[in-house]
Amino acid sequence: MKKLSPCTWMLSLVVGLGLVCGLSANAQTAGEKASPGALTRDQAAAILPPNVFYRGQSASIQGRNSAGIKLPNGKLVLAAMVDTGGYSTAIQQTYQAYLITEVSLSFGGKTLPPGAYGFGFVGGDRAVVMDIGGNEILQASTTRDDALARPNPLQILADTANPGHYRLYLGRSFVVLTPTMK
Repeated sequence: MKKLSPCTWMLSLVVGLGLVCGLSANAQTAGEKASPGALTRDQAAAILPPNVFYRGQSASIQGRNSAGIKLPNGKLVLAAMVDTGGYSTAIQQTYQAYLITEVSLSFGGKTLPPGAYGFGFVGGDRAVVMDIGGNEILQASTTRDDALARPNPLQILADTANPGHYRLYLGRSFVVLTPTMK
């Protein structure tokens, strides 16, 4: 057996430890990503792009106000509030957040195909969903949840009464999301 020089031995040790630590971190991250259900804001922010495109402009997402759903098949539904400072007041009223879905989604009882969308909760207990060109795709009713203990600007919570259904909240108002498993 050939002896390794001290430099070669040390380099092998450092590389080996780096690989083990890297694999351990990747395994932990993969483990977190593998569990289906609602994603925390940190998990969603780690997946979302830092900027999104909408109606000819780029807007940065607010990672602290993001959430998502990881489905058993590995597909994702992600949402985040966006910084809409460069948009007109009319657009800012309806474009509060960004939604990316890899599956068809029932959004307040209306079907939304996979894609990227802008959305907002507007007066009259309505949610409006628009394509990335700013064209309205659908409207759905929202519900106010006065029993929600700690409302966040944006969050997704599992609907404990209806497995497979989630509540997408903006503040205390929510719309029910039901992803398809295809």
